[in-house]
Amino acid sequence: MSQKLEQFAARCHAAIKAMPGPAGREEIAALLKNLLLDAQFIDEQFEADVGERKILYEDEELGFCILAHDYLDAKTSGAHDHAHSWAIYGQAVGQTEMSDYELVEAASADQPGKVRHLRNYLLTPGIAHVYNEGDLHSPKRDGPTRLIRIEGTDMSKVNRFKYEQV
Repeated sequence: MSQKLEQFAARCHAAIKAMPGPAGREEIAALLKNLLLDAQFIDEQFEADVGERKILYEDEELGFCILAHDYLDAKTSGAHDHAHSWAIYGQAVGQTEMSDYELVEAASADQPGKVRHLRNYLLTPGIAHVYNEGDLHSPKRDGPTRLIRIEGTDMSKVNRFKYEQV
């Protein structure tokens, strides 16, 4: 782990400990914005083996993860939330068109929820955006992109409900 990543992880840990809710996440997003524009830091995190999802750091005490995402081609995901957790998307290279949604009908294990589109906006290099528990969104990437993302917990281990746009 690079020294900058280690320092960033320590600052994330301190922010979450001091302010475990949305205020702490906003502080982390502000710290991440500076790193997203640091070419050396980005180069260090995106080695050849990164792929679409690589955990760079997982906090043993608090459970949050710092990840690198290297998308080589266009990719679109459907509307989703982060279940009982949160995420911060940080754009390093390229751009991501994000869409936000409002919940129309709750999802269950048996039935997808229903959502209504609210707005679109771009994440460009240096932008970090916080998605708190229950925030519904979807990313669209038209070409190669790189993101540094922080998850409140390892989302690969969390079952999430599906949502359909109405």
